[in-house]
This record gives sequence, C-alpha cells and structure tokens, in this order.
Amino acid sequence: MESIEVTASEPSGKDALDLITKAKAVTEMAPTSNEKHIGEIASISEGKTAYSKLSVTLMIVFSGLAIGSDGFNASIIGNLSLIFGVLYPDLSTTMYSRLSNAFIIGMIVGMLGFGYISDRLGRKSGAVLTTLILVVGIALSAASNGKDELGMFWMLVISRGIAGVGAGGEYPVSGAGAAEATDEDSGVRKNRGFIFALIGDLSATFGFVFGGLVPLLLILCFHENENHYNVVWRLSLALGLIPPISIFWFRYKMAVSTAYRKSAAKKQRIPYWPIFRRYWRPLLGCSLGWFLYNYISYPFGLFASTILTRLNVGSSLTKNMGWGTVINCFYIPGAFIGGLLSDRIGRRRTMALGFFLQAILGFILGGALGSIQSILPLFIILYGIFLTLGEVGPGATIVLTSSESFPTSIRGQCLGLIAAFGKAGAAIGTAVFAPILASFGHVNGGYKGNQAVFLIGSGFAAAGAITSWLIIPDISNRLESQDEAWKEYLREKGYEIQWGDVESKDPEGLRLDGVRS
Repeated sequence: MESIEVTASEPSGKDALDLITKAKAVTEMAPTSNEKHIGEIASISEGKTAYSKLSVTLMIVFSGLAIGSDGFNASIIGNLSLIFGVLYPDLSTTMYSRLSNAFIIGMIVGMLGFGYISDRLGRKSGAVLTTLILVVGIALSAASNGKDELGMFWMLVISRGIAGVGAGGEYPVSGAGAAEATDEDSGVRKNRGFIFALIGDLSATFGFVFGGLVPLLLILCFHENENHYNVVWRLSLALGLIPPISIFWFRYKMAVSTAYRKSAAKKQRIPYWPIFRRYWRPLLGCSLGWFLYNYISYPFGLFASTILTRLNVGSSLTKNMGWGTVINCFYIPGAFIGGLLSDRIGRRRTMALGFFLQAILGFILGGALGSIQSILPLFIILYGIFLTLGEVGPGATIVLTSSESFPTSIRGQCLGLIAAFGKAGAAIGTAVFAPILASFGHVNGGYKGNQAVFLIGSGFAAAGAITSWLIIPDISNRLESQDEAWKEYLREKGYEIQWGDVESKDPEGLRLDGVRS
C-alpha cells in the first residue's frame, strides 16, 4: 500500500487534488474492522463460491417434500384405523384416539424443541436431527409388536409419538429455512405466497392424499384378502420412510441462508419479554388462526372415510377408503387459489376470506344436511368445496404469515410456538370428533352426528375469520426490513447482541448469498 506524506507547506491546487485522490484510494483500500466482519458474513470470495440459484430451488423443493412427508405420516393413521377395525374389532375408541393424538402430541414437542434448535444451532442442524428422529419413529411404528394386541398398540402409540417429534420439527426448520431461501432474490420474493402455498399446503395435501392412496393400493394388490391386512398396515407405515431418507443427503449438504448469516443470534439468548412486547399481535393472531384451522381441517380430513361409511356410500372397505381419498383431493385446488390470492391481496385478507367462505358453506351443509346427503354426488362436491375453502384461506397462508412476521433470530422459535398451538387444535379436534359422532350413534343414519360436527366446525371457521382480520397485522415481505427493525428495537432497549453466523461452513458452490436481489 502506498504511503502518503503530508508536509507543513501549503500544497498547490494540482498537488492538493492529487493528495485528495490518493487519500480516497487509501480509504477504499483499507476497510474498517466492521466492514471486514460484514464481508465475512454477506460477501462471496470471488472464484471460491459460485452463484447458485439451484441451491435456492433445492431448498424450497426439499422443504416441500419434508412437509409432504409429515402430511402422509399424520394422515395415514385415519385410513389404517379402518383396517384395524377389521383386524381388531374389539379395539376401543380410546385407543384409536391415542393413535391419532400420539403423533400430534409428538409434533407439538418437536415444534417447540426444534424451533429453539433451529435458531441457536442453525437450520441445517435442525433439519438433519428432525430427519433422523422421524426415520427412527417410522421404523419402530412399522415393526410394532408385543405380547398381545394391547401391547402391540402401546408400542405403536409410543413409536408414533417419536415419529411425531421428528415431523413436528420440520415446521420451524423447513418454514424458516424456506422463507429465508425465497428472500434471496426479489423475483422469487414477490411470488413467495404462491411458492409457500406449494411448500406448506400443497405438499401436505399430497401427503394426505397418498396417506389414503397407499393403503388402498396395497389392499388391492393383496386382492382384498383380510389375511394380509397385517402386512398392509405395516408396509403402509414403512413406505413413509422413503421421503425423509431420500432428502437426507441434501439436508446434510444444505447451505446457510444470507438472512441467517447476517442476523442470527447464536451467541446469546434473546430474552422473551421483548419478543412478546413487540410481536404479541402476530403471535396471538397466527396462533389462533392455526389452532382454528387445524381444529377443522385435521378431523374432517382424517375422518372423511368414517363420515362416508356412516352415509353408507360404499359397501366395502376399499370403496370407503377410495371415496375418502377422492374427497382429500379437494384440498389440492385450494393451495393454488390461496397462493395466488395471498400475493395479490395479502396474507391476512386471504386467510380471513377463506375462513369466512368456509363458515358460510359449513352452516349451509349443517343446516340442510338431511336433504343434501340424500343426493350423494351433491354431498361429496359440497363437502370437498368445504375442505377446499379451508386451504384457500389459512391452509395456504398460515405457515408463510407465521414465518414472515418475525425476524431471523427468533423466527424458528416463534414459528414453532405458533405451530405447536395449532397442532393443539388438531389434537383437540381429533379427540372430540370421534366422540361427537359416537354419541349420536347411528340415529337417522348418523345424520345428527354429522350435522353436529359441520355446525361446530363452521362456528370455529367464523371465529377464524374474525381473529385473522382483526389481530394479524399487515407486514412487509422483505425479511431484512424485519431484521433491521428488530435490531434497532433491541438497541433502544439496551440489549447488545452479536449478530450473524460466520462459523457455519457451506458446501463449495452452494452459498445462498450468491443470489443477488
């Protein structure tokens, strides 16, 4: 570096200009320590790390596969319960509820635990751990055994709980990771609503569909021979291993997002009181929205086959499972419609609109169920549209809204907390759904029980429309804006936080900050 000597004599005009030019060059060549720190976090060493939009795409795709895997493993038990009803006719309603709730309760534990892990240890560490736990839980479920039927089912319940921990961890890990990946490029960012609808909603919907399709196809492969039903349910569970195993290597090699590199808080624990003071509205609004959405969608999806059985739609197990799978397909268009709307009218409005329309249709179905269910095609179409509207609103927007509403340093924990509250709605809805149906027995062909669940579900949808509209705030879709506002807020409150992650290493050529917005 060239040195500059300044003498006491006054320089001439030309000399002064040369002096200023040289001084400016020296200043540009000698960055401050702060600039060096920023460079370590946000820049790419030319020739070592290549631009890779592929890394962003893969992060989005595999986040969708992970959540789709969770949808499959969550929904399949509803269809397997029909098989259990044939194999184990004396199995109690309580045990059926335990089988459904074990996975959901495990998910709640995973959401809370891995929300913290993904913020403190990183999205990659969280992704690898969730995948391993999910694989272990599924393998144990498929291999469940015991001295008697009760012992076997208790092992299945516990194994499903373990699998649920891994599946639940996917929401804060994949949700936060995908939100940050879609922030790497402005072109991707403006379509984040539609992308997230595909990741968080459509993929889970396909999981639900395959959760009915896989056991149905296996039953048909065994020519509906009940002697092979034991193999069918075990193989159905075991096939859930394919998605998590297939994406494990990618998750092990995944890159760290630019947002996490710049704004993570791995060194210190951020106190919770400032979080609740600043973000109480999105925490409350998204938690209530997710709770109400899952209270409706989970039991209606899981028990679609049960409702159709009570309506005597099919005369065999395969027909009932087939109709249940067809109805679950109605979830699919909701993801596309909701994703497009959320990018155009906003997340909050889309969520409230979907809830509101679902409530209206649900009240119509519940009030006129006697006439509607006598016309089978009409009932199936209206029931399917009822499910579609739930996906148009909260289904397509709740994960994204919960991800965008918080800064990077606490995104995993807040998303995990909200998701856990939402899954509590799924657990409660699933727990009360079967007893409501059972309490009315088969009076009037099950009419009263079906009517009750539609009216109750519609009431919760109306509550979801109100809370979404009044509580959830409108927010910027640019994550860095949220990060800077959060850092400034903490500085004003006297908190000194060391931001960024310079320790985590990326695979060669996969660093996400290669994408320019």
